[in-house]
Amino acid sequence: MSEESLRRQLLESFKNRALLYALIYEELSQEVGETRAETIMKRAIVRRGQQIGQQFRDYGPDDFTGLCQAFVANVPDDGRLFQPNVIRCDSQGLDIELQQCPLKAAWEELGLDESRRETLCRIAGEIDKGTFEAAGFEFTVDTWKPGRTGCCHLHIRPGPAANSL
Repeated sequence: MSEESLRRQLLESFKNRALLYALIYEELSQEVGETRAETIMKRAIVRRGQQIGQQFRDYGPDDFTGLCQAFVANVPDDGRLFQPNVIRCDSQGLDIELQQCPLKAAWEELGLDESRRETLCRIAGEIDKGTFEAAGFEFTVDTWKPGRTGCCHLHIRPGPAANSL
């Protein structure tokens, strides 16, 4: 199988994930309302992030250089899918801007309005919350909003254990 074929299949798998998120959110919203649907999905997705975050535990609570190298190296397709741009990596924190997102692109392709895409980005961003918090860091994210370029802006700071050292 060619590299191009594998790349296309990888992108399609991310699109599939995006479409599943959208469909699950739609079904849950009809059953329990939009707010509750978002809460439930976030809870599940953060749990998956916690599983992923175990591979980064050696870097917590404050090895930002090691975390940066390991995380960026782990971005699918040598970074092509999300195009991470490291804005800051120093002793106080790590900030990464994801310049594109195959999930958001799939929602755009599907024709979802900006409000729905913003909601789904908030939900999907919980995977990073679970990942970095499970690795021992403090984490916040600025997910995509209408009118903003790029996608998520990840902000990783020293974890609680760093304060007790």
